[in-house]
Amino acid sequence: MRSIIETHEVASGRVTEVLAVEGRIEAPNWAPSGDWLLVNGEGRLFRVPLAKPVLVPVETGAALRCNNDHGISPDGRTIILSSHHEGEGSQVYVMPSEGGEPVRVSPEAPSWWHGVSPDGRTLTYVAARGGSRVIDVYSLGPGKAETRLTMGEGHCDGPDFSSDGARIYYNCDRTGHAQIWVMAADGSEQRQLFADDQVNWFPHPSPDGQHLVYLAYPPGTTGHPADLPVALVVCDPAGRNRRRVRAFTGGQGTINVPSWAPDSHAFAYVRYEP
Repeated sequence: MRSIIETHEVASGRVTEVLAVEGRIEAPNWAPSGDWLLVNGEGRLFRVPLAKPVLVPVETGAALRCNNDHGISPDGRTIILSSHHEGEGSQVYVMPSEGGEPVRVSPEAPSWWHGVSPDGRTLTYVAARGGSRVIDVYSLGPGKAETRLTMGEGHCDGPDFSSDGARIYYNCDRTGHAQIWVMAADGSEQRQLFADDQVNWFPHPSPDGQHLVYLAYPPGTTGHPADLPVALVVCDPAGRNRRRVRAFTGGQGTINVPSWAPDSHAFAYVRYEP
């Protein structure tokens, strides 16, 4: 397996290859400083400096089973990661962006992080609770108990905050197969943005509030597997003016987490060559 990290410029359509490596690298986040990406592979996290791209290991202490649900706080000081290393299933942790010993913030397992509010105070993630296998969207603010935002209407995943923090975009299969949904940050006003025959996952709003990018699987796909013919689709925040901007082999690991450049001119993703 060969992993190719690329960026796509929205205005020009220009694609830039950042780094190609053997093995599976996943889920780039673009740092708020604009000069490096964060990715995962083999249970570890890595920085990729854009000036001289190479995989630079990030010290994660005991968290040596990191998955592709990770990110960076808006101020750039904190890495948020999901890891299985405690043996209870995935949990959400925070640590300094330069590396260190992660501190668990999720109250239970399994929990998979996906988004952080623009002010950096509230996390959104997906989780299963009470022994159920149903995956729902939750949020967690400072000093508060977690809040369940969806109620088992279908498999929900990939929650990410809008640029103003007022809404959360996510995907859900409650109408038959995974489509893109949006709700108020408190869980109210849930609605599907559009309907098509593609299986759509992982919506990510741009920091300037002008665009939404998501991953489109072929019709009939179950879950979000790896190594399928997929496409990246860009639209406006209301789901209008959808256009497929890139097609390749990918899926799991391509664009699971927020990956926009801080100035919204481009987003990062990973494609694969089996």
